[in-house]
Amino acid sequence: MSAIRLLVLGAVRRHGRAHGYQVRASLEFWGAHEWSQAKPGSIYHALKAMAGQGLLTAHDAAPSEAGGPPRTEYELTETGEAEYFRLLRHALSDHDRKIDHLTAGVGFLVDLPRDEAIALLRRRVAALEAWRTEIHRHWPAPGQGHLAEVRGLWLHTVATGEEWARDLIERLEAGAYVMAGEGDPWAGVATSPE
Repeated sequence: MSAIRLLVLGAVRRHGRAHGYQVRASLEFWGAHEWSQAKPGSIYHALKAMAGQGLLTAHDAAPSEAGGPPRTEYELTETGEAEYFRLLRHALSDHDRKIDHLTAGVGFLVDLPRDEAIALLRRRVAALEAWRTEIHRHWPAPGQGHLAEVRGLWLHTVATGEEWARDLIERLEAGAYVMAGEGDPWAGVATSPE
């Protein structure tokens, strides 16, 4: 599954109430169309699908100023809010998610209280440490020809993932960023071209 659900829910949540173009513009401003499946068609499809699943409420708004039909604006339901935080927590703590999940999670990291974000990242480090142990146990050892390169790739991936997460934990512990419950985490952070 791609990170599109987390991205769209997070963008709608950030706006409070947003139409598809606003969600798309925010995600494109972040460059999400380059590192995820957040393409225009996927965004609009996700908005409609999640409204049908009860994660978003759809509201017909005034016709567009360009003369088109009324725009549909979306806002998170209580269920959508819970799903957003579930996805965010998994994106930050699960080591086996694709990089677009982690990237989306980091983009919305400040929506969590500081202690929770640190705990989730520590869980990620512990999972990476366990993965390293499994790699050593099950993958071909050096000297097994080119298959050893696969082992080396995964060990390098684990090492860089651990280093990155530990560095972020250290910055958060030192007070980096305004987190949920500490003020407006998004104040002064450009999140869209608006």
